[in-house]
Amino acid sequence: MINLNSLGWNDFFDTSFTKYKNEGYCCARVSAENKNNYLLLTAFGEIIGEVSGKFLFENERQSELPKVGDWAVITFFNNNEQAVIHGILPRSTKLSRKSSDRKIDEQMIAANIDTVFIVQSLDNNFNINRLERYLAAVNQSGAAPVTVLNKMDLCNDVQEKLELVKTRTGIDGLLTVSAKTGEGIEEMIKYISPGITIALVGSSGVGKSSLINLLAGYEKFKTNEVREDDSRGRHTTTRRELVLLPSGGILIDTPGMREFGLWNADEGISETFSEFAEYSGSCKYADCSHVHEAGCAVLDALEKGMIAKERYENYLKLRKELKYLESKQSISAQIEEKRKWKTIHKEMKNFYKKNKK
Repeated sequence: MINLNSLGWNDFFDTSFTKYKNEGYCCARVSAENKNNYLLLTAFGEIIGEVSGKFLFENERQSELPKVGDWAVITFFNNNEQAVIHGILPRSTKLSRKSSDRKIDEQMIAANIDTVFIVQSLDNNFNINRLERYLAAVNQSGAAPVTVLNKMDLCNDVQEKLELVKTRTGIDGLLTVSAKTGEGIEEMIKYISPGITIALVGSSGVGKSSLINLLAGYEKFKTNEVREDDSRGRHTTTRRELVLLPSGGILIDTPGMREFGLWNADEGISETFSEFAEYSGSCKYADCSHVHEAGCAVLDALEKGMIAKERYENYLKLRKELKYLESKQSISAQIEEKRKWKTIHKEMKNFYKKNKK
């Protein structure tokens, strides 16, 4: 028997599960999502689970279906070797992004995570703008961000880049490591403890799988070398997967993401760029765009060198992206509403036509 607390179970989930427990349901944590089923971690070990038809029918959006890290409400069958998923418990945190296809939808990365290791490499892949984007998404998720700068063995100016990140972002949780030599790994281990869930995110080739192999103490995931000319790597990890460490910690590996569109991250951007909120409170106009208005405190701070030009430009870019997303969501919602009422009117017309006969 496996203690659910070792899988991340806590009082929050225990309270949420009360109504289901009284009806005879059990709980399991989603460890991986396959094409037609899920891998579930239960008190009896790892089993295969499938979503019930009712749950699937009642939840049209992909983000509402079980994702890695979720706690699924299940019933066992086939001698506790398989399960039916009837629902999921409320998520304590969720890390998501805009779907990478043209559809305006939320793509869940992981659920119920306590800490996120944002992995960037110190080679040619190093990009502070991208780091700020990830920070905004993680701050929105409710999990604690920790920036991990990997491949220090390939970098000749580690200290300079470290200071640049500190100056630009002002973040406290910042680690420099080398997955190849093992240097700095002990600092990552300090964040790991029984029942705590940590997700690793970052673009392709930054070394997430290599870091997990080191933390796990064995080669859990296959790793590939990156191209020397642009420091890009193949997507070694092809799916999100929850890994239980011998030490008791829980890691979630995620595929490398070439694109990381923000999803409803207003609060995350405000927290990531907190100094902008301080200055904007002194702007002459309440709806100041911080671009051209007279009396803009943000522009004044920029002119005086209190805000870095690159940070200011990235802030505007992310805000513009969110505004565009909001307009697209509004249009999408209007189209969906029209489709719904068109279906209702059609059903009513058929009903009256049938009863008239």
